[in-house]
Amino acid sequence: MSSGVSKEGVYGDRPDREALVGKGLRPKGKGRRRGGRGEKAMVPDAEFTSYYGLPILNPPVWKAADVGAYLFLGGLAGAGSMLAAGAQLTGRPAAARALKISSLAAIAGSTAALIHDLGRPARFYNMLRVMKPTSPMSMGSWILAAYGPAAGGAAVLDVAGRFPHLGRAATAAAAALGPAVTVYTAVLIADTAVPAWHEGKRELPFVFAGSATTAAAGMALMAAPVRETGPMRTAAVSGAALELAAAKLLERRAGLAAEPYKKGKAGRFMRAGEILAAAGTAGSVLLAGRGRGAAALSGAALLAGSACTRFGIFFAGIQSAEDPKYTVVPQRERVAERGTKATT
Repeated sequence: MSSGVSKEGVYGDRPDREALVGKGLRPKGKGRRRGGRGEKAMVPDAEFTSYYGLPILNPPVWKAADVGAYLFLGGLAGAGSMLAAGAQLTGRPAAARALKISSLAAIAGSTAALIHDLGRPARFYNMLRVMKPTSPMSMGSWILAAYGPAAGGAAVLDVAGRFPHLGRAATAAAAALGPAVTVYTAVLIADTAVPAWHEGKRELPFVFAGSATTAAAGMALMAAPVRETGPMRTAAVSGAALELAAAKLLERRAGLAAEPYKKGKAGRFMRAGEILAAAGTAGSVLLAGRGRGAAALSGAALLAGSACTRFGIFFAGIQSAEDPKYTVVPQRERVAERGTKATT
C-alpha cells in the first residue's frame, strides 16, 4: 500500500513509521529497553572540549619550581620586613635582625627565581625601562627594584653595626614597601585570564597576606630567642585566621572556578597547607613559649604550610586553564545572567 500527502492530509501511513525526535540515541552507560521497542530520548551529557582537543586558554608556561618559589619567597620577604620594623620598635633586636636577614635572603631568592623563569637577566632589566601603572608586572618590577636595596641596607647595616640612623631609615623603607611586595604577586596572577586566579581576584591578595604573615612569623620562631617571639606568635594566629577566612570566601564566591583548589595536585598542596598552618598555629600558641625546640618546630610548620599554599594556588591556575569547562561554563552563566537582567 502506497502512502502520500493530499489536500485532505496524510493517507496510507503505517504505524511506527514516523520520524521520532530523540530516537536512536543510546543513553550513556545504559542498554535498550526490554522488548527492543525504541530507546529513551535524552540529551547526551555535555563534554567541554575545544577544536582539535586543545585547551581554550593557553596554560601558563611558567615553571612550577621557579614561579612557586617566587610567590612564596616574595611574601616571606615583605611580611618579614614589617615584622622586623615592629620588633625593632619594641626592643627585640635579635628578632629584628633575624627577620631582616631572612627578608634579604628571601627577596634575593625570589628575584633569582623570577629571572631564571624569564630565561635571561636582561628581560628583568627591560621591564624597568618603562613604568606602566596599569600593568601589575611593570609595577611589581619597580616595587622589587625599590624594595631590594632597602631590605639589603637594613640587614647589612644591622649586622655591621654601622650607621644606625641610615639603618633605621632603610628598615622603615623596607617595612613601608613590605605590604606591596607581599600582595602584588596575587594581583599579578589575578590579572590573567586563568579562571582559578581571575575569579578569585578579590580574595587572593588577602590569602597571600595571611600566608606571608604566617611564614614570616614562622621564620622568627625558628631564628629568634623565645623571649622575643611573643608578638610573632600573635602574628601567626592572625595570619592563619586571615588566610583561612579569605580562602573559604574565595571558594564560596568563585563558584566553579574554585573547584581546582580542591582537586588533583593543587588540592593536595592546599590541604597540606591547611594542616601545616593549623599545626604550626597550635604549636605557636601552646608550646612555642616553653622552649626553643617547640618554637622551631612550630615555625617550620608555618613556613612549610605557607609554601604549600602558594604552590597549591599555582597548580590550581594551571589545572583551570587546561580544562575547558572552567572557561565555558562561567561564560555561559554570565551571558544567561545578562539576558535575564535585560528582560526584567
